[in-house]
Amino acid sequence: MAGGVDGADALAPLTGVVLDALRAGAVRRGGPLPGGGPEGVEERFGALEVLPRHGVGAETALRELVELVAEGAADPADPACAAHLHCPPLAVAAAADLAASALNPSMDSWDQAPAATTVERAVTAELARLVYPGTSGPDALITSGGTESNLLGLLLAREEARATGGRTVRVVCGATAHHSVRRAAWLLGLPEPVAVECPGGRLDPEAVRGALAALPADAAALVVATAGTTDEGLIDPLPALADAAAAHRARLHVDAAYGGPLLFSERLAPRLAGVERADSVTYDLHKLGWQPVAAGVLAVADARYLAPLQLTADYLNADDDTEAGLPDLLGRSLRTSRRPDALKIAATLRALGRDGMAALVERCVATAEELAARIDAHPGLRRRPGGTGISTVLFRPTAADGLPPEQGDALVAEVRRRLLQEGRAVLGRARAEDGETDSDPGMTRLWLKATLLHPHARAADFDGLLDLAAEPAAPTPPAPRTTARTDGGTV
Repeated sequence: MAGGVDGADALAPLTGVVLDALRAGAVRRGGPLPGGGPEGVEERFGALEVLPRHGVGAETALRELVELVAEGAADPADPACAAHLHCPPLAVAAAADLAASALNPSMDSWDQAPAATTVERAVTAELARLVYPGTSGPDALITSGGTESNLLGLLLAREEARATGGRTVRVVCGATAHHSVRRAAWLLGLPEPVAVECPGGRLDPEAVRGALAALPADAAALVVATAGTTDEGLIDPLPALADAAAAHRARLHVDAAYGGPLLFSERLAPRLAGVERADSVTYDLHKLGWQPVAAGVLAVADARYLAPLQLTADYLNADDDTEAGLPDLLGRSLRTSRRPDALKIAATLRALGRDGMAALVERCVATAEELAARIDAHPGLRRRPGGTGISTVLFRPTAADGLPPEQGDALVAEVRRRLLQEGRAVLGRARAEDGETDSDPGMTRLWLKATLLHPHARAADFDGLLDLAAEPAAPTPPAPRTTARTDGGTV
């Protein structure tokens, strides 16, 4: 067993096996991801039998499997692995996660998680104050990530509307809002969200005002803004959107899954000015917080807003137990059994402090700006016009610009897939307006995307990646399709 007085002794030799296997697998991989594509990864696993008749023993099983998974991993600790909002976890956070696994508290009742309950309370209080400083009564929940946090944001708005006249909630969001907003509306039985235009990638406050004014008089409205879009890392104009919501008595939810940790930095926090006016805010610490998945947060301006989540199950939170002083945890999540994810967050925050967290966030942002400058100076690449997002940069080979639009996009896609197949780089893809340099600004283009979440990577570390991205590749002929325009037309 991993727990108990002898648990550490049982874990010690196995931990050594795991660390050796992680090291060996990374050496064999030799880059940001395995070469050979999906087929190559499958071949490496070969005929490995997961459920043999007779077990091979703990050390052998760990050595084989961990080394194989490490060799076949996409490693976000490699600067050339920069496709997604997928961070390299801090060692202190990973070590704390090991302790959480060994202790295995379940955060659905106090008698399963006495100390973990106290840790979670302390962590959520700090995370709530980060969003709502100087206010009384904010609260925060630990979630599995932005999708769950956004679901909760819509759920709480729906329940508030039901409690105040049984009205239907209409969600107003940007066309660039995360897909989880639409999925949450579907799951909750709400009407399809009203998606309004986002010129330049940001939600237009005047378009939001128009959408709110056009809603039925008996509808309750929830405006969903984004602080850090997935494709570009852009932040919506939060103060103007808060004004628009207030003018129409609408609630405001801000999806800051990407951008929320900017609040650690006194220098960068002004980019999120207005977020404190939101009723609820999503942010993730497994993005710009360097936690192992999962480490999501939903902060609310008023703890009373969480009341609809309350639930009684006699075996977990009987009324007389609660009245006797045992903490009630069921109202802290939609989940029942859940991991003590607050432990790794607490270890990280205590180890680094607010200044340490701020420094890591600032490095990522600064490195993205430096990378943008290097792309601008590269003869074989062109950056999407305009500034960088939070730590996201869009660019494409100049060779794509000399081709018809569809062929140019196909070349960009082929460059990305070639680098994946060869195991040399993990770049993302995003479709966005070309901007001021395009003779038709409404036309979108396909771009390569670098999302910088490695706080110790420097811009020079990406020079080889930029050269790889600039190498010409034969475009795959695209299937006939209609090209979308952001102005609503097609070509």
